[in-house]
Amino acid sequence: MNADQTDTAVSCPAPAAHTAAEGAGDLMHQKGFVSAPYALLAQLRSERPVRRVTFAGVPVWLVTRHEDIRTVSRDPRLSNDPRRAGRAVRAAPWVFANETYTVTRNMLRCDPPDHTRLRALVAGEFTPGRIDALCPRIQEITDDLVSAFLPLGRCDVISDFAKRLPLTVISEVLGVPTEGRDTFARLATVYVEMSEGDHGRTPQAASGMRDYLAGLLKARRESAADAGDLLGRLLAAGHEEDELISMSFLLLVAGFETTANLIGSGVLALLEHPGQLEVLRREPSLMEQAIEEMLRYNGPIKMAPVLRFTTCDIRIGDVTVPGGGEAVLLSYGAGNRDPDRFAEPDRFDILRDSRGHLGFGHGVHHCLGAPLGRAEATIALRTLLERCDELALAVGPSELTWGHSRFMRGLTSLPVTFRPAVQRPCS
Repeated sequence: MNADQTDTAVSCPAPAAHTAAEGAGDLMHQKGFVSAPYALLAQLRSERPVRRVTFAGVPVWLVTRHEDIRTVSRDPRLSNDPRRAGRAVRAAPWVFANETYTVTRNMLRCDPPDHTRLRALVAGEFTPGRIDALCPRIQEITDDLVSAFLPLGRCDVISDFAKRLPLTVISEVLGVPTEGRDTFARLATVYVEMSEGDHGRTPQAASGMRDYLAGLLKARRESAADAGDLLGRLLAAGHEEDELISMSFLLLVAGFETTANLIGSGVLALLEHPGQLEVLRREPSLMEQAIEEMLRYNGPIKMAPVLRFTTCDIRIGDVTVPGGGEAVLLSYGAGNRDPDRFAEPDRFDILRDSRGHLGFGHGVHHCLGAPLGRAEATIALRTLLERCDELALAVGPSELTWGHSRFMRGLTSLPVTFRPAVQRPCS
């Protein structure tokens, strides 16, 4: 189904008799949801692949089977617009259904034709040709970061490398000045993460990012500089400010957090599976295939980053979800470990065919920046393995911690040791 097809009317079936029962407790507070979610998600999928649960204080219908997730992702009867949310969902501040936070009115949280129009504004920045042109600069940034910690024989992969690389890249693509990047990164981390039970910080972080971006746009307009970055081109085209703020916010957060998590989790997967690491060192041409398996095995997004809302009664699997703005939550992490789609799904295998994974979503809202994220991860991991021999964890696996996020999955720290590789002279 393409973007234009989603604009057509679709009839709604009559509701079936069977509906899922309410789950007990809040999924966010279940043991293992943050540190080791896949066993919990597998249990939920095997018991009832479409079920009603409470998630971060919100009643949602959780979808955990790969086939169902792909089907739902293409169904135009489910809206990404939080203004379609029902009363029980609207009360949660992190849903952004009642407030007019400019940054959240972006293309991820709207439906065609608005989504189609907004996506078209920036789609040209993420074509294969544009990404190929960026690769030399990505390599240059990567080399500089690695050179800074290489003599030390140790680093924190997350803070010294995985977060700095994508933040620098997406900031340069957009035109965010160096002095504002750390501020935005801190706010973005607060936005995607939360202390247990603390849902109020999310809108506060959104407000902070809105104010920062509004100030940036004002400064750019007043300077009237002829910049060749994306923000300069959008300003020159005369797009209205709210759309520019929301677009910049989405590209910065998505382009920063997801890629940082992918690089960090990818390094960890290789360290936890030394046989796979050795295969990749022997055959570096497998790196792009390995990245796809990293996205499947322990991708940066365990839950779809936005809720969907029913516009009528919808059959998902063998369950009828009522209309009226019921929230539907898709678990990409569960779908990527579905044994009906991937054989031995809990095994990390860079030689497997991982195509069809949900690491960057599916359907018309499939991540626009996926090609850039793949390019950054490929260059980052290839360079790290080329320049760092004997790469090893500097702490025990039990000492690693994961960010307490509703949707993302990423390490807060990944200390490693290594021996700087001997650089062979060019012949």
